[in-house]
Amino acid sequence: MTFTRMAAAFVVFLLIGVLALAGVAGTAWLGPVMGHGTNVMHISGKVVEVGPGKNFVLLETKTGTKKAFTCGTECRASTRHLQRHLKEGANTDVYYVLGANQVLVAKDAD
Repeated sequence: MTFTRMAAAFVVFLLIGVLALAGVAGTAWLGPVMGHGTNVMHISGKVVEVGPGKNFVLLETKTGTKKAFTCGTECRASTRHLQRHLKEGANTDVYYVLGANQVLVAKDAD
């Protein structure tokens, strides 16, 4: 009798763990899509230059290449926030789309 109760408790804890993991993974996958649209890409790196305006250059962490981003009217990033990332050398996540002529148009930078 004790073994069956322990086995049932283990199965319940396992089920709760699997459901929690599925919820976290689903949120991580759907979060950017819900917030920025379906064709948005993600890149991570450090801001190495800001300006003119909210435009900025990012040094990509994985490849070490510099990429210039245009931050238009739909961009959620603020100039002060980008300048703080530049000053502190903080890691910056950029969500962007490819615009006309392969221009990288930032949707959000944080």
